Amino acid sequence: MPRSESGGGISGLGVALGPLFGGAIVEGISWQWIFWLNVPVGLALIPLALRRLPESTGPDKALDLRGLALIGAGLFGVTFGIIRGESLGWTSSTVLVSLITGVILVGAFIAWELRTREPMLPMRFFRARGFSATNGLSFAMFFGTFGAIFLLSQFFQVAQGLGPLEAGIRTLPWTLMPMFVAPLAGYLSDRIGTRPLIFAGLVLQAGGLAWITAISSPTTAFGDFIVPFMMAGTGMALVFPTAAATVVASVREAETGKASGATNAIREIGGVMGVAVLSSIFAANGGFGSPQAFTDGVVAAMPVAVAVLAIGAVLALLIPSRDEVENDAAKTDPDDVRGSGDEPLMPRDRRQGPIGSPEPQVLAASKS
Repeated sequence: MPRSESGGGISGLGVALGPLFGGAIVEGISWQWIFWLNVPVGLALIPLALRRLPESTGPDKALDLRGLALIGAGLFGVTFGIIRGESLGWTSSTVLVSLITGVILVGAFIAWELRTREPMLPMRFFRARGFSATNGLSFAMFFGTFGAIFLLSQFFQVAQGLGPLEAGIRTLPWTLMPMFVAPLAGYLSDRIGTRPLIFAGLVLQAGGLAWITAISSPTTAFGDFIVPFMMAGTGMALVFPTAAATVVASVREAETGKASGATNAIREIGGVMGVAVLSSIFAANGGFGSPQAFTDGVVAAMPVAVAVLAIGAVLALLIPSRDEVENDAAKTDPDDVRGSGDEPLMPRDRRQGPIGSPEPQVLAASKS
């Protein structure tokens, strides 16, 4: 099996086992151990990574520490303001100062990235529709999907009275799907391109969550959730590998590290924002006082997740077709590479690449 397809299946296995093992640990030991469990896993993987992963470096010589500080502080301010808005009040001085300061710092980050010689996120990347649209839809997917998962994982425990392990088992129709569908998505993307797969995946996720919202109640049978869970899981599997492939194909090979790093950061920000916003809507419309009160909060918050996923599906239509990828990616080249006047554009395969070889999964995604 090609690396891109086997990697998708392995990632899907991780998604499937997470809720199951998490529920077993919470029920059998305590919730703190879901964090401690990562420590021995990380330590065991360090020597394996040092031995098996080839080294690669990009063209930059220095770290963009000022950019890192600006975006870190800015996102902290925005996230803190959203999280505390419901409890402190959206017009409280703490929330307003946090949100305004965060937005100003994010703006300062963009201004700094436009002027510095070695930015951590070159703004020219956003000239390419593939990069811009994929990052926008990745933000939307993580906002909607992981914001919804955060509430639904508690729904089975609070509204339906199940234990953490049984709640994790009931999410398997959702979380198992990436293990089977992600390899197929990688195979199909090589033949039909990534745009139709990403669009279909986001439509399936939005449809699945809308279905779940419509049937959720403290007495809904588990069997009623199976089909919409499978829809949402299939949608996730269609987007994960294809979105990554689209992003790294949108820039020069030497800058795939920056591009993929930016996408990882943007989608994680989407997940944080999704949890924060949907939790605020939940708190304003429901609570933990009774199963029905919890269900009311979930049902009020879920339509926002559906709407954001639908916006992501619209953004997917902006992704260039297979025949347009090369020309779209050329827009991200710096001025000294693109040439000027009558100087011909240097072919992409002759431009400066990274020292050493990039990771196999990046090469596979670039080909896709």
